[in-house]
Amino acid sequence: MPLSEAILTLQDQDNLQRAERLWQQLRSPGPRAAEAVVLRSTGRLGAVDWDVIVAGGTLGVMLAAALARRGLRVALIERGTLVGRAQEWNVSRPDLDIFVKLGLLSADELERVIASRSAGARVAIAGGTPVPVQGVLDVGVDPVYLLAVLKERFLVAGGTLFEHAPFVRAAVHPDGVAVAAGEKRLTGRLLIDAMGHFSPIVRQARGAARPDGVCLVVGSCAQGFAADNQTDLIASITPVLNRCQYLWEAFPARDGRTTYLFTYLDAHPGRLGLGELFEEYLRLLPAYQSTPLERLRFRRLLFGLFPSYRQALDLTGWDRILAVGDSAGNQSPLSFGGFGAMLRHLGRLEAGTAEALAADCLGGRDLQRLQPYQPNLAVTWLFQKAMSVGVDQNVNPDRINRLLATVFAQMEALGDGVLRPFLQDVVRLDALSTTLARVALADPGLVLALVGHLGPGALAEWAGHYLNLVGYTALDRLGATLHGPIESLPPPARYRANRRLEAWRYGSGHDLAQ
Repeated sequence: MPLSEAILTLQDQDNLQRAERLWQQLRSPGPRAAEAVVLRSTGRLGAVDWDVIVAGGTLGVMLAAALARRGLRVALIERGTLVGRAQEWNVSRPDLDIFVKLGLLSADELERVIASRSAGARVAIAGGTPVPVQGVLDVGVDPVYLLAVLKERFLVAGGTLFEHAPFVRAAVHPDGVAVAAGEKRLTGRLLIDAMGHFSPIVRQARGAARPDGVCLVVGSCAQGFAADNQTDLIASITPVLNRCQYLWEAFPARDGRTTYLFTYLDAHPGRLGLGELFEEYLRLLPAYQSTPLERLRFRRLLFGLFPSYRQALDLTGWDRILAVGDSAGNQSPLSFGGFGAMLRHLGRLEAGTAEALAADCLGGRDLQRLQPYQPNLAVTWLFQKAMSVGVDQNVNPDRINRLLATVFAQMEALGDGVLRPFLQDVVRLDALSTTLARVALADPGLVLALVGHLGPGALAEWAGHYLNLVGYTALDRLGATLHGPIESLPPPARYRANRRLEAWRYGSGHDLAQ
């Protein structure tokens, strides 16, 4: 009998089946048609009701509330009730300060948002020595309380919330955009898509393109573990199994302990399903957490998949539509995205969106400047590929563990200034270059094996992103001297120049304060 039969509730089974269907669609061979939900119209709307319409409330409410506080007319549409889920969101404590900076939370409310704290963290790879880490994903946020406060801030600032109003379609006009949300019709100057990886707008824009990489993840929050207030940022306990390197995360939670099993792979039709991965999770969890399965009381279960694409999302064919967060793919192929990635970009998105509206820079190319190419994220595609095994590849089952143990050992030797940004999804030129050089010296045989595994095409593509990272790093230093002259430019030119400075700063990883 499958281990999951005694654990899955009817609601869990529905959630698993829903995620399994999405995963099946991604790996199905042949063309995949996407419904046309964005249309163009040559007619003019005239006066519109809103400056901004935000679709997707769970993460969209953060940006919607910040824009409403600027005095903009903002509508937020949500397919259900805007309420946070019980599963805590793990994040690094300094990332939360943006809420206070933007006036979305008071200092006291920020402390109340934190539901759990970690006593410390580590990276623990099979065959390697555990690496201690401080200050990364060290707090768990209560989404229920956070979204309740943000929802109130949004409404008090004059925003209008439409719940049980799912996005249906949008018609882009020369002077605005008309949005059908359930039975409602809204008109605005700008539509912001915050509906996530499987947004219907993103599906239409991507067309038949398959994701280049996928992260499958299953997990739970459960009680009954031995007392442990430590965090595993990344851990492994097995070699490659089922053409997958299984990786683990574990976090203390207010009502138990949250553990995740995840793996990086492609969307080949022969890949294992989420149900199979969950069975592996249950089989291996007792060994990972040194706790028999029968002692655990499961509070919540999670099944997810996170696609990523080498080609950046291109919405330049449509004016007046901006994708943010997971819809835009604002994360590296190593990161799950979501809450942490949205926080990292919230300040620039709030300021940039307001500036675009003020300068009337709402064409597709101008809005694309708010989601620029970032070479420091693009270089991580090589790492994702190095931690993946093709369905037809035969590799040493310990190779990925050996790679991870070597890389993290060298990062630890280089210090917190190298290790901590990387674990926060930020890659910088000096840290990357030094780490790669030390890995090559520490284990040249491993590097040669990886070169053969990756192939010349992937290495050449990576070299291009690396050279761009060199250029962006130099340009960011130059950009620090240009703020004064930029302020004297006309609004449209100033908007475009500011976006270029941001692209250099974020693309070089210099946005993260040490």
